[in-house]
Amino acid sequence: MIKAILQSLRPAQWTKNLVVMAAFFFALGDRTRISPLGWGEGCIAFLAALLFCLVSSGIYIFNDIVDRDRDRNHPEKKNRPIADGRLSLPLAYTLALGLLVIGLVGALLLQPGFGGIIAAYIGLQILYSLVLKKIALVDTLVIAAGFVLRAMGGAIALSVSFSPWLLLCAFLLALFLGLCKRRSELILLDEHADAHRPSLSQYDRPLLDQLIAIVSASVIVTYSVYTLWPETVLKFGTHGLALTIPFALFGIFRYLDLVYRHQKGGKPEWVLLGDIPLICNIALYTATLLAIFKFGR
Repeated sequence: MIKAILQSLRPAQWTKNLVVMAAFFFALGDRTRISPLGWGEGCIAFLAALLFCLVSSGIYIFNDIVDRDRDRNHPEKKNRPIADGRLSLPLAYTLALGLLVIGLVGALLLQPGFGGIIAAYIGLQILYSLVLKKIALVDTLVIAAGFVLRAMGGAIALSVSFSPWLLLCAFLLALFLGLCKRRSELILLDEHADAHRPSLSQYDRPLLDQLIAIVSASVIVTYSVYTLWPETVLKFGTHGLALTIPFALFGIFRYLDLVYRHQKGGKPEWVLLGDIPLICNIALYTATLLAIFKFGR
């Protein structure tokens, strides 16, 4: 039972909530701040991410409840605890409600504005599980909007500014990952795609290939513009952020390679956790950014 509960929480997907801490990370290099961020702000950012983990797990369980019949038509998702009957519906509903209530109340206590973001996220995801996931294109846009809410939530919890360019980057990157996932699902399920996810019948591979190409290029351009934007240069006191553009390029290129040549992309969280080149790229990007924050002029 404990194993079934932990599996339903989907801890591997908690990596998505690292986006909540992006505002704290980029605020570390803000030279326009009167006082630098300290451990207190770091704890707030971590707690905000943790609350998003609780809420997102509650949504995952609710989504599994709604999709339990369709999940049984999926070669992998049929083994989810709710779909295969290891987790009863009454217990699943109790877990989902408990996680959502704890997450929302905790967010309101942390910062009322952050609580509003959590409430908006919950409402959007419930609407997605019930209706919006059945509409092609809208389903991936909603997923991307969830990442924007995560990024905004982190900034509001800390009461720090967060560039609209970075919010746009978060939206486009999440949209890119979502489209790659839909392509992988379409290939994996083939003629049974509609039985698992109705929106897949409204996609085809040429369309998804075109959309992926457009959005991947948009991610790179948007991030490049952000690094050289006058407000960014003023905030960090340097043009050095442009040195991180090659890491953004490599990350997109490597992920495309995994999707198209290695037929991966159905589980972005496992790709990001298990691909050594991507992990090394993220580590080098982080180290370069921190060096720029500290020594850039």
